[in-house]
Amino acid sequence: MHGRGETQVRAGAETDLTALTDLYNHYVRETAITFDTEPFSPAQRRPWLLSHPKDGPHRLLVAQGGDGTLLGYATSGPFRTKGAYATSVETSVYCAPEATGRGVGTLLYGALFAALADEDVHRAYAGIAQPNEASARLHARFAFRHIGTFAQVGRKFDRYWDVAWYQKDLR
Repeated sequence: MHGRGETQVRAGAETDLTALTDLYNHYVRETAITFDTEPFSPAQRRPWLLSHPKDGPHRLLVAQGGDGTLLGYATSGPFRTKGAYATSVETSVYCAPEATGRGVGTLLYGALFAALADEDVHRAYAGIAQPNEASARLHARFAFRHIGTFAQVGRKFDRYWDVAWYQKDLR
C-alpha cells in the first residue's frame, strides 16, 4: 500500500464494487468526462472490476481515506484488443467529487506507474474529454504529451465533445 497522510492506495477488491460504481456513476450522470450515458449497477460493473487483476499490466488501484471512504481510483487496461497492442495500456483516473484538488489523482497515478514499472508495457495512452484542464495538468505532471485530438467524437448532453489524446513513454 502507498499512502499520503491518512489516504492509502491499494489494489481494488470486490468489496469496493458498490463504492466504485457509485463514484463512476456520478461522472456518467453529471459530466462528459466519460462517454458512458447510462448509469451502471454494481452487477453490471463487476466484469470491469474483475478484468483488473492484482498484478500484470491491467491494474485497478483505489485511494481510501482514513475513515474507509473511497476517494478515487486509477486503472490501466488494454489500449486495443489486437495482439500487437499488448504492450500499450490506456489509463484513467477518477476522483470522488469531494476529493478533487487534494492530490488524490497524483497519489493514484504515482502508485499506478510504479506498479507498471516492472511490466512489459511500452506506452500508456489517455483520452481526455475536452475541456478538462485539471486532467491535462495531471497527465502533464506524469510526462504524458498531447499527440492529437479527435474533434466532436462523442455526443452527450445534446452536444458534441472533443477528446484529446495523450501518450506516456514507459520504457
